[in-house]
Amino acid sequence: MSDLAWVPQSCTLPTEERPLRVAEWDALFAERLTSLSRPQPLHLRLDLAGGEGVEDRVRDLVERESGCCSIFTFTATPNEDLIRLDIAVDQEHVAVLDVLAARTAAAGRQR
Repeated sequence: MSDLAWVPQSCTLPTEERPLRVAEWDALFAERLTSLSRPQPLHLRLDLAGGEGVEDRVRDLVERESGCCSIFTFTATPNEDLIRLDIAVDQEHVAVLDVLAARTAAAGRQR
């Protein structure tokens, strides 16, 4: 899954920085993913184990990703021991969410 052809054309992150950003997300999911669900076809829900600095890390990634890839709508909801991250897209970008869900699941299995 290292091929980044799935990244949407509308992404404004410079091409040379994309593998680094994907690696940041993959590392977060590998370290912190506790559950993944797909409540609706256009909605991915991730639960990430909390801990010192995790909420800030998630919020930083979400902010940077929102700045370059407007197809995503992120909602981060911290709870006592976890951070729920909801990611939504429109119908046109469901294939991108499919790849993201597969990458997230694969990274989470490394845990």
